[in-house]
Amino acid sequence: MDALTRYLEQQLQLPQEEAHALLRHWQKPKTLKRGGFLTRQGQVENHLYYIQEGTMGIFYDIEENEQVVGFGYADTLICSFPSFIRNYPSDYYIQALSTTELIGIARSDFYRLLGEYSRIEHLWLQMLEEALLGRIEREIDLLTVSPRERIQRLLNRSPHIFQLIPNKYIASYLRMTPETLSRNMK
Repeated sequence: MDALTRYLEQQLQLPQEEAHALLRHWQKPKTLKRGGFLTRQGQVENHLYYIQEGTMGIFYDIEENEQVVGFGYADTLICSFPSFIRNYPSDYYIQALSTTELIGIARSDFYRLLGEYSRIEHLWLQMLEEALLGRIEREIDLLTVSPRERIQRLLNRSPHIFQLIPNKYIASYLRMTPETLSRNMK
């Protein structure tokens, strides 16, 4: 809980009252072993999770091919956001890439707190805006023809990914083979 407190108060700069209101509701600790599922395709996402430690992949099946569409790692929030926001079954599945420690807040509690605390609501909107900008950057990455340029854009935006995530998942995220990633990293 200490890491979550630091995340809310220092990284997100929530005032102590709002941070403590949120902390009271982060009551669902979860440990996943490598390969364990946080969310399965078709499941409605009822919790927003904070990753205390570990790494996760967000996957989408395209014609029975597993495609990585995102990652989660320590000090980030994760869930199937479309399912969480709209309260419908997830098109994605989220799986642990390493042993992962998480803590969750129920969707109902989270949305109630958004209504009660304008600072939490404002912060949530900022986070959604940043996520949207990230998705636009990702679209640009995928439109970029050169594998080397896609790799460079990811390195510029999120260099830590290359220390945390195995190359085969990074390659899938960048829509290339692991061999192409390796060859273009030199």
